[in-house]
Amino acid sequence: MTQDASIARRCERAVITAYRELRQVGSDDVAAFKACTTLYRIHHPEASLGEARLLVAEWIDHHLVRREPAPAPGCDCA
Repeated sequence: MTQDASIARRCERAVITAYRELRQVGSDDVAAFKACTTLYRIHHPEASLGEARLLVAEWIDHHLVRREPAPAPGCDCA
């Protein structure tokens, strides 16, 4: 099982996986963050840019900075 397999929301798992992989291949933080915000909005076109930025930042902080094992706050999709 991959490290991100325990993340229930597909959009969240996609964002975290993409951010991690972009950083591993040399993308800087801002470029990876922007790409992941765009990715989130593909999954959720109803979200504003501000909402997407906030949620992506919260997920990155939760999963990659603080490495929290508990579910992250987020959207209501599954």
